[in-house]
Amino acid sequence: MNYRHAFHAGNFADVFKHVLLTRILVYLTMKDAPLRYLDTHAGTGRYDLFSSEAQRSGEWREGVGRFGAITWPVEVAALLAPYLRALGPFGAEGAPKIYPGSPAIAQTLLRSQDRLTLCEAHWQDAKALAKALGRDRRVKAIEIDGWTALKAYVPPVERRGLVLIDPPFESSDEFLRMREGLNAAYAKWPTGVYALWYPLKDPRAAHAFCAALVGDGLTHMLRLELTTEAIRTDAPLAGCGLLVVNPPHVLEAEARALSPALSEGLARGPGASWLVERIAA
Repeated sequence: MNYRHAFHAGNFADVFKHVLLTRILVYLTMKDAPLRYLDTHAGTGRYDLFSSEAQRSGEWREGVGRFGAITWPVEVAALLAPYLRALGPFGAEGAPKIYPGSPAIAQTLLRSQDRLTLCEAHWQDAKALAKALGRDRRVKAIEIDGWTALKAYVPPVERRGLVLIDPPFESSDEFLRMREGLNAAYAKWPTGVYALWYPLKDPRAAHAFCAALVGDGLTHMLRLELTTEAIRTDAPLAGCGLLVVNPPHVLEAEARALSPALSEGLARGPGASWLVERIAA
């Protein structure tokens, strides 16, 4: 994938990932004890949906841009409420002017006792990230390679929290790097929650990735996927997944409630589908 997130912010993949991210954070903040949020590929934190890049691709219009026109079932609306709160007010075009990335969403939902470690390899993006999140004593934005950060910052001193691993998939070996990085982090911190995002350009690669982790001995995983139309290798991205290691016990039921509604609301053509699968429970 040739990837610059300014072109893709607020698209269906962002919506899917961020809705699930909010559900995990809501659960983790139910306990009073502090937690750590580690984002290995944090990006710039916030994205202008009216920038030339976002307007040129228009991907957000088939993602967050659809939310204003959808009447969600009551149960789904309740589960979406933290995500919508993190988005902020919608404008005349049916979307927020500034779309929050994962760091900004976590910043909104986490509490005064929690800490955020946000890692970004590109110095300009790391600088923009620090500026976007403002003066916040809970937040530390660091210019560092995400895979190096995963080795350096796990386990956190809080001993509980969430690691979001969301690489750009510009490289053909990204699944291998995720597998190696997760295994190394899990060996040091087996009780942490890990959420790994991946594109569904070739579903066989995603299946092989999950199977390899089972073979590596990882347990308690939840595989969550969404496609907006039938996947074709010669077409734009139509599907993505989130593999959650040590998922909150409520996440499976919440995903089963959310996924059909998101699949219907974000569908772009025939073949839209969703998957909620418990692995190595």
